[in-house]
Amino acid sequence: MSRAVGALVVLALGLGLLTAGAAAQAKGPLSREQALADLESRDLETRRRATAWLGEVGLIADAPVLIAALRDDDEVVRVLAEHSVWQVWGRSGDAEVDGLLQVGIEQMNRGDGPAAVDTFTKVIQRRPDFAEGWNKRATAYFLMGEHEKSLKDCDEVMKRNPAHFGALAGYGQIYLQLDQPERALAYFRRALRVNPNMEGVQQVIPRLEQLLTERRKGTI
Repeated sequence: MSRAVGALVVLALGLGLLTAGAAAQAKGPLSREQALADLESRDLETRRRATAWLGEVGLIADAPVLIAALRDDDEVVRVLAEHSVWQVWGRSGDAEVDGLLQVGIEQMNRGDGPAAVDTFTKVIQRRPDFAEGWNKRATAYFLMGEHEKSLKDCDEVMKRNPAHFGALAGYGQIYLQLDQPERALAYFRRALRVNPNMEGVQQVIPRLEQLLTERRKGTI
């Protein structure tokens, strides 16, 4: 897939990237409380360090402050915030469930979709309130070409986490595959409103806008 499209799959997987330079800002340790306080600091290095460490020690409840940091003036803070959001979203509060989630991700990365679906289903059965279990299964279904099942799981993600920009981008990707560009565009725009740093989404939106304009003119 092209970067503009393929990157959306990576986002849906929740595998946020952290550069080596950004990781160097994560020297610590910091407590969760200190990291939350330091996110408000005017000192750039303090803010970077806090953003990185919140990914290590934060809870799902901390996701809103990290999402706010996606609009920080500093690019490194924004990169760290996205990575940290994925980290806290991946914590169910149950170590065994979190372990199962990682097993499913590894299975999916190996291309074993059916096994990944089975594992993510176990996650969902044990913690039906855990949005990331549904999100990962939605991704596995998408990679298997099971678009309707993927859409249903995305619906479950949004019930539990309306700010899940990965799932919003996932909707867009699914609707692209279903040749419904208007719906795809609407979801990509929603994803970008939550996380304005999604390069793949930024790139695909103008292409879809051009496609829809040409269709309306009857030129394609």
